[in-house]
Amino acid sequence: MTGQSFDPLSLLSLTERQRLMQAVRTGASRRDVLALLGAIGIGAGFGGSLIGAATTAHAQTPKKGGKIRVAGFGTSTADTLDPAKQSYSTDYCRCSMFYNGLVDLDATLTPQMSLAESMTSDKATVWTIKLRKGVQFHDGKEFKAEDVVFSLQRHLDPATGSRARALAAQMKEIVASGTHEVTITLTGPNADFPVVLGTHHFLIAAAGTTDFTKGIGTGPYKCKEFTPGVRSIAVRNENYWKQGGGPYVDEIEFFGIPDVGARVNALMAGDVHLIGNVNPASARLVLARNDLAIMETKSGNYTNLVMRLDQSPGNNADFVLGMKLLMNRNVIRRNVFQNYAEVANDQPIPPMNRYHAKDIPQRPFDPEKAKFHLNKAGAIGSTIPVVTSVAATGSVEMGLLLQQAAQAIGVKIDLKQVPADGYWSNFWMKVPVGYGNINPRPSADVLFSLFFASTAAWNESGWKNEKFDQLLLAARAETDGAKRKQMYTDMQVMVHESSGIGIPVFISGLDAHSAKLKGLTPMGTGSLMGFAFAEHVWLDA
Repeated sequence: MTGQSFDPLSLLSLTERQRLMQAVRTGASRRDVLALLGAIGIGAGFGGSLIGAATTAHAQTPKKGGKIRVAGFGTSTADTLDPAKQSYSTDYCRCSMFYNGLVDLDATLTPQMSLAESMTSDKATVWTIKLRKGVQFHDGKEFKAEDVVFSLQRHLDPATGSRARALAAQMKEIVASGTHEVTITLTGPNADFPVVLGTHHFLIAAAGTTDFTKGIGTGPYKCKEFTPGVRSIAVRNENYWKQGGGPYVDEIEFFGIPDVGARVNALMAGDVHLIGNVNPASARLVLARNDLAIMETKSGNYTNLVMRLDQSPGNNADFVLGMKLLMNRNVIRRNVFQNYAEVANDQPIPPMNRYHAKDIPQRPFDPEKAKFHLNKAGAIGSTIPVVTSVAATGSVEMGLLLQQAAQAIGVKIDLKQVPADGYWSNFWMKVPVGYGNINPRPSADVLFSLFFASTAAWNESGWKNEKFDQLLLAARAETDGAKRKQMYTDMQVMVHESSGIGIPVFISGLDAHSAKLKGLTPMGTGSLMGFAFAEHVWLDA
């Protein structure tokens, strides 16, 4: 594209890029690095360019200083600095500036220790958490076990109004077992409990806090100003407990601009340094400028074709398989999402997730095979109503592609586009064939529990599989990583083969920024580095 220079590192996936950067950081020889690139399918011709790009990226030394302005993609008078009450990206960004959690989730959604120094469990039910010492809150108070107990117990109190009360309900007992140790007993085993604690709502505030408008935490920035629905101003915490890294910027002014066009205009005018959530059309405008850049975040977000298995025509397995075979995934990726997506395979765990089952054979676009199965289902020559809406990202365009493919084999699809207003309450999961849109979830267990368990309230296709349900409970209790991965692989195969869900692609998130703003890295937890950009970015003036 005009104005966009070629980045050799873009040839690699995020995981491959991390492996290459790690090799460069640890001083691997050129021969060793070329061998690594060969192992992931990169020839010597590109290898030299990739090594050079990685070396250059590694050589960039973060600089301290400067002020930045950042525009999120929403704002409201309900904006909050109370971690328990966070409900939107604006809240997540601010709370990530001011607080820390016990653990952080990395690019593969694997928990990494933060305020917790270690976490161990007895049969995944009783968890002992040793806490870091020498950490201070912004007001100088020492971080101790009482702060963790207070912060977690708040979620169990209905009066708090916690957005994570359902997740917190599994914590039967939370006690301080030492000045810097907490013991949590769950209602049942959950080997993914550290991932749960890595979600945004479980950030830690000081014991006894009643006024959350001041944002007093242990985080990389202190709150200088906060006006809900208007803006916040964060200033660097000079006594931040993490060593050898950020924060780098002196001050961050953060506010929301709901309209994507207005956000892009603000960036192009130089009024802001970073904006969240742009669309592919806006990305083209940004990439036409040498002084601006796009960060693509690959994620687990997907828009799916939903066929109710408890209604006709979805109660016929041949119909379901035929419709899945009519989805041209590469065309959807290219035409609907302008290549800002990854081809999916009718199972919901994305490639960046450590439990992704990459070896399931890719379901192809196969009109002839689709015709065979749809004919067996009696659908040839019939009319199939399919509901779409702009509320389900890309579903209108995906529906048109499906309609064209079906027409070529003698199946008429009657597209019914309905308004976004009321779509999720009036149409989603209530029509025989329609579309859904599922946001990323932090773990395979949460995703499967919410959308595929037989009793799940959001079981979109009404799919019921007793063996799947048994594996879901078993995987939750399994502490052996290899066995657990095999269980999740088996579950993905079941979803791929027999559920009423067709998932063609995983949709990327797009953020835009000034080329002078450095340190941004895609994170699987969401846009804007999982909403935690503040700790990592720096200005190259």
